[in-house]
Amino acid sequence: MIRFINEYRDRFGVELICRVLRPAVQGFLTARGYRAAVGRAPSARQLKDELPVPEVARLHAENYGVYGRRKMHALMRRQGWEIGRDQTERLMRLAGVRGVRTSKRVFTTRSDKTTVLPSDLVNRRFTAPAPRRLWVCDVTYVATWSGFAYVAFVTDVYSRRLVSWNVASTLRSEILPLQALDMAAWDAGGDLTGLTHHSDHGSNYMAMIYTDRIVELGAVPSTGTVGDSIDNALAEAVNNELIRQRGPWRTVEQVELATLEYVWWWNNQRPHGELDMRTPLEVEQAYYADLESANPAPAGQGSR
Repeated sequence: MIRFINEYRDRFGVELICRVLRPAVQGFLTARGYRAAVGRAPSARQLKDELPVPEVARLHAENYGVYGRRKMHALMRRQGWEIGRDQTERLMRLAGVRGVRTSKRVFTTRSDKTTVLPSDLVNRRFTAPAPRRLWVCDVTYVATWSGFAYVAFVTDVYSRRLVSWNVASTLRSEILPLQALDMAAWDAGGDLTGLTHHSDHGSNYMAMIYTDRIVELGAVPSTGTVGDSIDNALAEAVNNELIRQRGPWRTVEQVELATLEYVWWWNNQRPHGELDMRTPLEVEQAYYADLESANPAPAGQGSR
């Protein structure tokens, strides 16, 4: 109320604003109450809130403008602020920011009814004991001024790390998902033995050229039904956090550059609720550090 009066007092006068709005706004200040409020020294809570407001606005903008109270609270704590969740929510209101709202899932799956599908080896149990044990794959699409851009992702279930991705103007198996798979395989050293590759039963993932490549790399293919896996949640996050926040998009190349930036942020900076508000990189680093401490290298055979 005080901010509103401060904004318009020179134009309309305090007395007129209070007289007009008092019947319409419950609890609106009187002119006398306004003058008493502005002459009062700020409270300790007000002073405590005013200091971090610019920081909340800055951090929110730097993280795609998508964080809600929970992630902003975790981020502020990581930045060294002693702050509670309720205070974080209050600061976000003062800064005029809020979390992104989810939208309806749009499916890009096109099933081929004549294809024999791999078994579902996951059965909606999207957990893994270690990295490179279970990957899930999905495709989302982006409308651009020059046509549609399709984005394929490969995600490691253990750490939620985006292992690889590819952007193309077509859904063709050998161009869109296969290149993402090959990038992920290269990152893993070319051997995917012991890994389960899970996707929905879209024709781009069930094509022979793609399934043969999975087996060639040593992985085991698995398929679920449309819309039941965490890869779909990832695609939804990408749509909300990147696509709808940063558009409109002009070209496929523009989407590709933005996706490159987004993947780095997702893996290195974005705290995940499923990971106790850690980043995928932190989770994998902790796993390999624990593995190394449990299996120390013999004397004389340390890393070189």
